[in-house]
Amino acid sequence: QVQLVESGGGSVQAGGSLRLSCEASRRTRVTYIMGWFRQSPGKEREFVAAIGRYGTIRDYADSVKGRFTISREGAKNTVFLQMNSLKPEDTAVYYCAADRDPGVLSSAPGPYDYWGHGTQVTVSS
Repeated sequence: QVQLVESGGGSVQAGGSLRLSCEASRRTRVTYIMGWFRQSPGKEREFVAAIGRYGTIRDYADSVKGRFTISREGAKNTVFLQMNSLKPEDTAVYYCAADRDPGVLSSAPGPYDYWGHGTQVTVSS
């Protein structure tokens, strides 16, 4: 089973930046679609961004377009989320996820097979 570990969360003032990282626990020849989701207390898990197996196809939630950038390290199952111009509404626990299906990117949590434990991002105003 693949284990994903997120890091890079923390507290930042509005307008600041953070860079999240997600790393798979072991090497594999299979590359996955990788995604980032976030969840605030009392709310459903929300799609943030996703990246294809080769790093060329990327998708973003409308709420983060132009501010967040998802990337991956080559074809490895290591993914990053650069978050700029952070807003208080970005405050949430951010989760990394991996989808084994070599199909299209999904903005829904369901297709993702593996999940990290989450990292807290807090943006103050």
